[in-house]
Amino acid sequence: MTDQPVAPDVEQVLKSGYRRLYRLLAARITVISVLVGVPIWLNRSGAEATFFLALPLVAAMVFFVLTVYRIRCGVRLVQCARVLRHYPLEFHTRVVKKSVLHAEYADVYTLRISSRGESGAATMLAINAAGKRRWPGGVENGAWFAGDFAFGGVLVVPGNETLLFLNPEDWEKSAKRRAEAGAERIARAERAGLDKRNWKQPIMWYGG
Repeated sequence: MTDQPVAPDVEQVLKSGYRRLYRLLAARITVISVLVGVPIWLNRSGAEATFFLALPLVAAMVFFVLTVYRIRCGVRLVQCARVLRHYPLEFHTRVVKKSVLHAEYADVYTLRISSRGESGAATMLAINAAGKRRWPGGVENGAWFAGDFAFGGVLVVPGNETLLFLNPEDWEKSAKRRAEAGAERIARAERAGLDKRNWKQPIMWYGG
């Protein structure tokens, strides 16, 4: 039997999440700047102001709106920090990615989380708290969870320290579990901001 791995430093994990977010924003700002800058430069260089010259500006505006939407709906670093203030990290030895939906604001993963030697497993929906769409990997040998499975929480992926923000897979069906949680658990979830559905069900995904 192996010893439980050492829990990651929460502050370092949050800093890593913000660095990922800043890199994502920097990449998108670069794309927007190019889309805006090229037609302006061409126009000042003597190119005729045509409809085709204005297309990059339209694309830049659309890309900017989509970026704001992604940040507003997909980024959950502040919520993760709040959860990590109120719940300790607990290691779970089994984390299985069952499926993924490509929502407009994030990739939404369905995960089953359990521990060896324990019966039952929680099925949760997860999004990358820093807004990235790429699956981080590294959960095959377990991950760190902070929260309450009836309400939601945070999953920290070992190795790359990626933060995934979680809600129960079916918020309505898990209402009974929350109602029966007891006053102490309910109050703790409220302090951590887990007492309500924290992001919409993934119904606005491409192709849906």
